[in-house]
Amino acid sequence: MTGLPDPAASRAVLIGSGGYRHLPALPAVEANLKDLAAELCDATVWGLPGQHCTQVSDPRHPAELLDPVYRAGEEATDTLLVYFAGHGMRDSDSADLYLALHGSRDNVGYTAVAFRHLRAALRDSRAARKVVLLDCCFSGRAARTLAGERQALAAEAAVDGAYVLTASPRDRVALAPDGERHTAFTGELLTILREGIQDGPELIDLDTLGRALETRLRGKNRPLPQSAQENGLGRLKLFRNRARAVRGGPAGPVLDADVRAAMAAAGLGLARTLSAAGRTRDALPVLRLALRERQPGGEGDLLAVQLELSEMLAETGQTREAIEVLEQAFQQVHRFYGPESVQVCRRLAGLLQESGNHIQACEVLEHALDLFEDGARALPR
Repeated sequence: MTGLPDPAASRAVLIGSGGYRHLPALPAVEANLKDLAAELCDATVWGLPGQHCTQVSDPRHPAELLDPVYRAGEEATDTLLVYFAGHGMRDSDSADLYLALHGSRDNVGYTAVAFRHLRAALRDSRAARKVVLLDCCFSGRAARTLAGERQALAAEAAVDGAYVLTASPRDRVALAPDGERHTAFTGELLTILREGIQDGPELIDLDTLGRALETRLRGKNRPLPQSAQENGLGRLKLFRNRARAVRGGPAGPVLDADVRAAMAAAGLGLARTLSAAGRTRDALPVLRLALRERQPGGEGDLLAVQLELSEMLAETGQTREAIEVLEQAFQQVHRFYGPESVQVCRRLAGLLQESGNHIQACEVLEHALDLFEDGARALPR
């Protein structure tokens, strides 16, 4: 037990809207998403498996923004983290917060996504804890509404177990400094994740994170963040403090399993970068090398490597090898019902069916159904 939310039972959805038809472009948003995802998945920060961190870039329709949040909310049972970077808007009539889409127009709420719809997705989530990070103009208005500040908003805005950290007070504009790789808020957030907090705790809770962000932004005379929380969620420890790790006492023994897991995670990250650049064939040997580090019973990032490799192999027409990789993954997860076992079974059955192995595909699906029934019987009644 690390003291942090369980990465296997947690999800993150990072949404970035930086390209617009009618609003000023925010080129830093793309780097925000990429670099924040890398930190969340880093084992020295949180260690969220790559497949549990969804990036949504430049959504054009409300469903493109909200559907990934609903999916992650269904999968997460521990912590759900949702991040949005982009233009925030105020409707000319209600003055409520709206999240801008590619085609949004200023002061025209129906062209954007009302924050109340994101709030509804959070409310529907199975996650025990929800964390919202908003890097947008007028995002402090979200902190006000999530706090259920006044009677008319209380019932509509309440979200059990929610913590909201926003880039600016509700009537200030969040800053995107010219020439800087990141926006002001996210840039300082990334610095804290990368460098840690001097004299801070070993594990950084949300309240500590908010205070550190305020100190850093105040020192640069930039808009100060706001926060709101319910159920004392500010005490939730979410990240490891790298500053403590650097100056701490002598390290314990380096375990072989830790080295192998780190190699797998590094290979997965490099392969995804290559694939995103259109270099899938260059990514394949990287994933194969990472897969060689698989130990019997290995899980976590190693399973993510297998899923990523099988998908790339299938995309490049190497179906037989893709099936072999998924069969290895199936041996790891076939005993217990969970999101990973369902994902592996679904992909394996699909590839088997495409290759004409219909009987084997049915057997895999029947096994998945048995796991589902076993999991349902195990639930408390």
